[in-house]
Amino acid sequence: ANQYKSSVVPRARRIVFLLPPSRITQLIMAGMDARIDALILRLHEIEAVKFGEFKLKSGIMSPIYIDLRVIVSYPDVLTSVAECMWDVLAANGATFDNMCGVPYTALPIATCMSLAHNIPMLMRRKEVKAYGTKKQIEGAFEEGQTCLCVEDLVTSGASVMETVEPLESVGLKVKDVVVLIDREQGGEARLASNNLRLHAVLPLTRVLKTLEAEGKMSAELVQKVKDFVAANQTMPAAGAEAAKPKRMTYTERSALTDNACAKQLFALMESKKTNLCVAADVDTAKELLEMAEILGPEICMLKTHCDLYPDFTDTFGEQLMAIAEKHNFLIFEDRKFADIGNTVVGQYGSGVHKIADWSHITNAHIVPGSGIIDGLKSVGLPKGRGLLLLAEMSSKGTMAKGEYTDAAIGMAAQHPDFVMGFISTNPKAWKAEWSKGLINMTPGVQLQVGGDAMGQQYNTPHNVIVENGSDVIIVGRGIYKAADPAAAAKEYRAAGWSAYQTSIE
Repeated sequence: ANQYKSSVVPRARRIVFLLPPSRITQLIMAGMDARIDALILRLHEIEAVKFGEFKLKSGIMSPIYIDLRVIVSYPDVLTSVAECMWDVLAANGATFDNMCGVPYTALPIATCMSLAHNIPMLMRRKEVKAYGTKKQIEGAFEEGQTCLCVEDLVTSGASVMETVEPLESVGLKVKDVVVLIDREQGGEARLASNNLRLHAVLPLTRVLKTLEAEGKMSAELVQKVKDFVAANQTMPAAGAEAAKPKRMTYTERSALTDNACAKQLFALMESKKTNLCVAADVDTAKELLEMAEILGPEICMLKTHCDLYPDFTDTFGEQLMAIAEKHNFLIFEDRKFADIGNTVVGQYGSGVHKIADWSHITNAHIVPGSGIIDGLKSVGLPKGRGLLLLAEMSSKGTMAKGEYTDAAIGMAAQHPDFVMGFISTNPKAWKAEWSKGLINMTPGVQLQVGGDAMGQQYNTPHNVIVENGSDVIIVGRGIYKAADPAAAAKEYRAAGWSAYQTSIE
């Protein structure tokens, strides 16, 4: 028996709109225009559609912000949204057996459609429970049925695919996706590339047209929004040649961060033309200071491990800061804090090393939860410091991946003033959105791919920057154990900067 098949599956009721599609379209569209205009104005009235300057999750500043979560508080709007979405499906001749809303905003919309038209509804769990049935798709259905995917709006289509894929994995077929608003930024093309047909009640251009006609927007603002949409396409329009995505420069991205240390690092890398960080994991403070003097001209950052140095003294920080100022680089103490908030306050601000007094940047594991960020921020933020979260690691068998990485991204979004970026290995592959004002730094970089006996995995500067989307290469033994560390640093600096230039061309 099919493990997904329920003994109480509702009798199959495939929804088929019986009139010819052209006739249905004529009948429905004749009465829809006035309702759609009224809906657009109502959405504007309840501030589901707003204009101004808004920082999106990606870090990009947008002149428009669409927040359809508020419609649950306005039953008339929710009802109108559901009916307009149903009508556009009828007009386009869509057929389906059941429907599933993309969590979370589309769930009440799908519920309204299900109740109003007596269509079975399914639910996708965003977080699969480790107990009970452990299902990702909840509800009664049969393998081979066709499921309609319901979403509130579409930009790139990524969130839709996160629901389509688990639906298909349990034997359901998905052909159609219905949304209220299409931002017209490439979502339709992405869905079409996955054999999905998009049905949108409101293309964004229709929203702009109505609001301008009703005096809610000026012609200049309408053009500003159109320019933004054109400049921020996630995929080319259907039939158009795919353009190579352009990576933002360090200078452009510095405007997207709220952290002073990140702004400083972006500017430093651009002016000094280096994205090289050296992990000088030497045995003594004396060796570290000597290495800082030698390598300082080539680097944007020096990574330290102060608890390795038996000769550490109270003057170490002062001496290292003087060298850093002389050669224009930042100091990154790789402390990897991992304790509760109250404990890390002391570890960071006092104790033997007094890290916050001399290190521009430090890092932390997220295992203790966001309290660790609160604790470190209470010490570091007043000093203008920055924090990196360990989102991924380069060691073999690491557990810092998947949901762990997603959690790190979420915590960073909650602390944009203090969290300046991540320790990561392949941010380009992340599914979760993250601000481009955050800096990614990747350890385990050498000029040849490989690994060592302790499980460290190495990658090249080109792979790290161009292929994996990181920003800073962290190089250790390839430089400080080289016969000529200064010459090796020059070579890595050139390779890292060349990779960056390739990535923005």
